[in-house]
Amino acid sequence: MSQFPPDCYLVEVSEDAGIEGPIIEGDVLVVDEQRPAQHADLVVMDWQGETLLYHGHRIGGRLRLMPTAGPRESLWARQSDLRGVVVSQARRLAVM
Repeated sequence: MSQFPPDCYLVEVSEDAGIEGPIIEGDVLVVDEQRPAQHADLVVMDWQGETLLYHGHRIGGRLRLMPTAGPRESLWARQSDLRGVVVSQARRLAVM
């Protein structure tokens, strides 16, 4: 963590995340609370009591959040609605 700004924190992806693609259960994401979301960023947001992961899409001056997986709807958000932008990902590899 020392290589990241002090505004960063860690989030572990749970089995309930329903993530598909390059992020899987057990991955640890480094999230920067102060970084402004740009087009195609992966962002973290608290929504209805859950911490969720979205793909951010800039459309003009607005930010549209698309769910990374599951039956959730896309939604419009302000920068102040976000918990941060994912800046790095780590994965523990199983040793056999």
